[in-house]
Amino acid sequence: MNGTIAVGVTDAPGAQSALHWAIERAIARRDRLRLVGVVGSAWGVVGEEMLVGDAISRTTALLEEAAASARAAGADAEILIERGDPVARLIDVSGRVDLLVLGSDFVHDGPRLRGVRGVRIAAGAHCPVVVVPEDGARDRAGVVVGVDGSEASEKAVAFAAAEADRTGDGLTAVMTWSPVPVPFELEGYPPDYLERMQALTTEDLAISLAGLRQDYPDLAVTTLVESGYPAAALRRLSRSARLLVVGSHGRGTLGRFLLGSTSQEVLTQLSTVTAIVR
Repeated sequence: MNGTIAVGVTDAPGAQSALHWAIERAIARRDRLRLVGVVGSAWGVVGEEMLVGDAISRTTALLEEAAASARAAGADAEILIERGDPVARLIDVSGRVDLLVLGSDFVHDGPRLRGVRGVRIAAGAHCPVVVVPEDGARDRAGVVVGVDGSEASEKAVAFAAAEADRTGDGLTAVMTWSPVPVPFELEGYPPDYLERMQALTTEDLAISLAGLRQDYPDLAVTTLVESGYPAAALRRLSRSARLLVVGSHGRGTLGRFLLGSTSQEVLTQLSTVTAIVR
């Protein structure tokens, strides 16, 4: 048994897809599943105790049903009911497990997007977080990882390579670059500037992937270097992928509320199952 996977369980379609994804991974890796339900705290209003009791009963039944399904599939599963704010409680749970799996809670409401719990949890979590879209990325293949040479990126590459090797998928490593904006008084970039940027970034990507072939000799690795915004490139390339992996650069006190710009963008416009690694 390698570790423990916590799954936020509700009756929402995205959460059910997350549960199925987590069960499959737990079985393959012989991990333990911890199925987590969160019930809000009471405010002390008259009659509230009955409502909270009913919520706990319903949540317990939902978790027990999910645990039974997991065990029937061959996974080792336990249930956990937490009380309080879902974001705070799941962040706390993330400090006691190896991986936290959530269903996407983003919903298009006209011109706006509603639902930020998944982003806030991923920002404050103490372990990698996997966010699963409603369709669960079924019938897709390949793992895509964003690379930028940072420490978080190194951990993302390691996570992505292990997952691709486990599932037999190919790994696509993506690194982007952006040219320095040209002042209006200049006509263009110096000779060979864009070619040099491409070459330097290609070299940086190769350095970031050094050692992969030794650790995973049978892993098929494709590299891609292009000019542009990383989030846009990652979303485009991961639409047909089984998994997208990015590193999180959220830091300090604001880490509970903010992710790095790339990881936040890919979560708010989820194209496939996405892992945020810090």
